[in-house]
Amino acid sequence: MSANDTIGTIGVGIILIAYFLNNFSFIQRNGNLYFILNIIGASIACYASYLINYIPFVVLEATWAIISCVGLLQNIKKPQEST
Repeated sequence: MSANDTIGTIGVGIILIAYFLNNFSFIQRNGNLYFILNIIGASIACYASYLINYIPFVVLEATWAIISCVGLLQNIKKPQEST
């Protein structure tokens, strides 16, 4: 396995872990952890796609990371509900 493959596997693995944790209700769909895992995973996968010069996945993963950043920022800015 090349370095590019290892980097890509780590990135995609983080995205899949976030999806798994969300799907089985271990983390909230709109929670900060979900967004952070997606940002990290998508950014790593984007970098791996850049390294192999595969532009369609650079665009896909960059978009995924940007949308997750927007979601995280919206989450941080919204007023916290009191319990």
